[in-house]
Amino acid sequence: MAQAPSSSLEGVRRKPTLVERLDAYERLMRLDKPIGTLLLLWPTLSALWLGAAGAPGGSLLLIFVVGTLVMRSAGCAMNDWADRDFDAHVARTAGRPLAAGDIAPWEALAVAAAGAFFAFLLVLFTNRTAILWSIPALGITVAYPFFKRFFALPQAFLGIAFSFGMPMAYAAVQNRVPPLAWALLVINLFWVVAYDTEYAMVDRADDAKIGIRTSALTFGHADVLAVAICYALYLAGMAWIGRHYALGPIYFCGLGAALLIAASHLWVIRRREPAACFRAFIGNHWLGLAVFAGIAFDYAIRLARWPRAW
Repeated sequence: MAQAPSSSLEGVRRKPTLVERLDAYERLMRLDKPIGTLLLLWPTLSALWLGAAGAPGGSLLLIFVVGTLVMRSAGCAMNDWADRDFDAHVARTAGRPLAAGDIAPWEALAVAAAGAFFAFLLVLFTNRTAILWSIPALGITVAYPFFKRFFALPQAFLGIAFSFGMPMAYAAVQNRVPPLAWALLVINLFWVVAYDTEYAMVDRADDAKIGIRTSALTFGHADVLAVAICYALYLAGMAWIGRHYALGPIYFCGLGAALLIAASHLWVIRRREPAACFRAFIGNHWLGLAVFAGIAFDYAIRLARWPRAW
C-alpha cells in the first residue's frame, strides 16, 4: 500500500479566521485585561485633580483617559515584542499571541508604533510643555522591557514609566511641571514596586530559569518585607501630599481605605503562593481607586470643585 505523501495537510497550520486575528490583537494590547490600564489611570487622574485643584477640564480628562488606554496598549505590544524569546518559556505568558505564534513580530511593532502615534496626536491638543515631556515618556516606555535583561530592580524603572502620567497631567493643566509633580512620581514609584513585586512573585521560578531579572528574585526571602516597606513609603508620601494640599477628612478616609487594602495584600502574599500573589496584584486597582476617590470627593464635597465641561 502506498504511503501518504510527506506534504500531508495534517502538518499545515490552519489559517486563522478574522475573529481569531482580532482576538489575537486584543490580547496583544491587553484589552481583555484592563488591570494595567487602571493601575496607570488612577495616579494619573489623581495628579490631574491635584494640578487643577479639583476642577480639570472635560477635554483634558478625555485626553488622559483615552491616552492612558492607548499608551498602555502600545507598551504591552512593545513589551511582548522585546520578550518574544522569553514568554514561551514562562507558564503564565506562553499563551500570549506573539509567543504562541498567532501574530508576527512585525505586527507587534506596528501596533506599538500606531498606539504611540495616536497618543502623540492626543497630546497635540494640550500645550507645548506636555508635548515636550511626551518625548521622554515614549522613550521610557520603549526602554522598560530591556531593563529586565540587566537591571536588578526593573520594577523601579517600571515605576517611572507607570508614574510619568503624573508630571504629564501637571504639564497639561499648568503648562509647567512643578517640583511637587516630580515628588508625586517618586512617591507613586514605591507603589508600583510594591504591586509589581507581587506580580513578579508569580513567575519567580520561571524567571530564575531563563535569566530574567525581577525584584522578587533580587529581594529573595525579604520580598514580603520589601513590599510592606514600599506600601508604607507610598502611603506616608500620599499623606504628606494631603497635608501639603490641605486636603480634608474625606481624602484621609480614602487613604485609610488604601492602607487597609495594602495590609490585606501583605496577609495574602505571606506564604508566597503564586495564585495568591496574583490576586494581590490585581487588587491594587482598588487601592489606587481609593486614593483617587478620596482626592476627587474631597474637592467636590468640601470645596464644591467639580470637573469643568471643557
